[in-house]
Amino acid sequence: MQLNATQYGELKEVNGKSQTPLIILHGLFGSSKNWHLMARELSKKHLVYSLDLRNHGQSPHSDSMDYPHMAQDVLSFIAQSNFTSVNIIAHSMGGKAALWLALNKPQLIEKMVIADIAPVSYTHDFDLVLNALQSIPLQTIESRKDADHYLAKSIKEQSLRQFLLQNLQLKQGQYQWRLNLQAISRSISKITGFPDTSGLEPFHKRVLFIGGGQSEYLNKANQQLTRKLFPYASFSIIKSAGHWLHAEQPGLFQHMIEVYIN
Repeated sequence: MQLNATQYGELKEVNGKSQTPLIILHGLFGSSKNWHLMARELSKKHLVYSLDLRNHGQSPHSDSMDYPHMAQDVLSFIAQSNFTSVNIIAHSMGGKAALWLALNKPQLIEKMVIADIAPVSYTHDFDLVLNALQSIPLQTIESRKDADHYLAKSIKEQSLRQFLLQNLQLKQGQYQWRLNLQAISRSISKITGFPDTSGLEPFHKRVLFIGGGQSEYLNKANQQLTRKLFPYASFSIIKSAGHWLHAEQPGLFQHMIEVYIN
């Protein structure tokens, strides 16, 4: 699948050698647009590509929605761009796609920053969000405010509603989702899970995992499980942030990325 990609900056040289391109992968219900400000800042020193994963943003839709397919999409982008290696920053669902890619194509990855996720299966679900999104009568609403009214019945957090409503678009006089909600709903167990890694070699390069101190996604148990597949992983926690750490503490998050990559 050919993913939608937004380029920031140009390829730069350091000591006569081209820098490694930097790819950003968003999380579930997100898109490349969520990373616009971060990508723009990072592009001052790096060539950055922010991708829309399948069934998100402006990328094509598909009934298949699992990490082997998502990783293959990213691999295709790398191949089509003629990159011999890349650095990756990836959050949540995008992080799992990046981790699967690293385990299967380790030679392509130089450095990775994984935000608030581990290569494990989680027990939580997204029924509340999915049901709320699907409850909005797209045929009759006349504004985003109308849509927000329906979401507020079950989602009290305004910032989460605003994030989700970024996926709502007006097309030919009617609102519709950029998201492929049907495919996401059918595949949610694969998204919260992680593929079988038996038979795969561990990834023997450094990986920086950055977690939110107010999130349980990267707790100590998950860190221990992660080190079985990524033995050179290091973990940093932003105590004042939750799962959306790149939005809650963008300055600190970016600083940690720059220190690690440079």
